[in-house]
Amino acid sequence: MVPFLIAYASWSGNTEEVAEIIEETLLQGGIDVVVHRIGTVPVPDVRQFDAMIIGSFTWDRGATPDEVKDFVADVGYKPEHVYVFGTGDTQFGGDDLFCNAAVKLAWFYHSAIAPLKIEQSPRGSQEQTVIEWSKGVVQHWKHLHALKC
Repeated sequence: MVPFLIAYASWSGNTEEVAEIIEETLLQGGIDVVVHRIGTVPVPDVRQFDAMIIGSFTWDRGATPDEVKDFVADVGYKPEHVYVFGTGDTQFGGDDLFCNAAVKLAWFYHSAIAPLKIEQSPRGSQEQTVIEWSKGVVQHWKHLHALKC
């Protein structure tokens, strides 16, 4: 069983860049991952993974994109361990709607860790924020596994 599925939706490339940094961070930590771009087929069997990291951009003044909603419906159940990240732009709706898709997904999945929110691109100082969040996800996941043993 592969520990992590990273599933993401991206139009501009920003969310894809975040997913790539997360993937690289997990791989450097010795964690196996499979990456899936939401909207492509086939949809992976999420039951084959210990945890899922799902990422989405925020669309249309705070909305979750339809392809992400479709992915969630295709999965068909709420996996136990889900972590969420998102990209957004405060110029469309301000702080109240910033990365609202990620906030809604984290609430829906009852994510144990607050969603990672990135303003547009993860380049520059935000790259370190992505790396630290990713390390926190791994630390949380390892803690859960230690409790099972």
